[in-house]
Amino acid sequence: MYVTSGTLSALPGIRHAFFTREGGVSEGLYASLNAGLGSADHPDRVRENRRRMAETLGVGPDALISCYQIHSDLVVVAERPHDGGERPKADAVVTKVPGIACGVASADCGPVLFADAEAGVVGAAHAGWKGAIGGILEATIVAMEKLGADRSRIRTAIGPLIRQPSYEVSQAFVDQFRSADEAYGRFFAPGKPGHAQFDLPGFIAHRLTAAGVAAVDDLGLDTYPDEQRFYSYRRTTHRHEADYGRHIAGIALQG
Repeated sequence: MYVTSGTLSALPGIRHAFFTREGGVSEGLYASLNAGLGSADHPDRVRENRRRMAETLGVGPDALISCYQIHSDLVVVAERPHDGGERPKADAVVTKVPGIACGVASADCGPVLFADAEAGVVGAAHAGWKGAIGGILEATIVAMEKLGADRSRIRTAIGPLIRQPSYEVSQAFVDQFRSADEAYGRFFAPGKPGHAQFDLPGFIAHRLTAAGVAAVDDLGLDTYPDEQRFYSYRRTTHRHEADYGRHIAGIALQG
């Protein structure tokens, strides 16, 4: 049902999980632990799946806080359970409140969890390529610091995401990264003519390390080839399927 980071598991007073697609009630394309509020799955099934995830994280079903993700550098501070209104548009959630879980959804993009156990501050960020190059990781760290965290104590973990052997991109994509920083060329391996293979987790780890966090733990899991355990937007696209499920990565302070 979920995988964990050894780095985060060693921290006291914190519970986390990178949920897989296993252990839920959804069917068909969404089988089985689909958490995608934006998917066309039956809403009751999605709610039950999210309830199971919240229970695993030790919080109530309304205390698993996630956003309407837009590939931005926007961060939400979670202070209370969800009130049933519209989800804020952002790509990261941070909190210092025990009993609130920060969650992000993904299906190839990079779910990243953050924790400063000493300060009692945790966070979760959704880092696809746009968010990663656009500053969502750094913005999450800054938001945590405003709650009392210190980046030199923040430990991070990169969950299941699409990895370099599965992530073919165009030359224009490569050029966009190199125009931002020529050194970013090292995150691309040769591909077929006019294309390259992008190392998204390597790029995320680079940005986190450059930001000065204490540790980066990459779980090393690729969503694209592992259909039994993971959803994949790119796999769905290649198969011309109508929709796809989403995973949740979540982290919470225990009360």
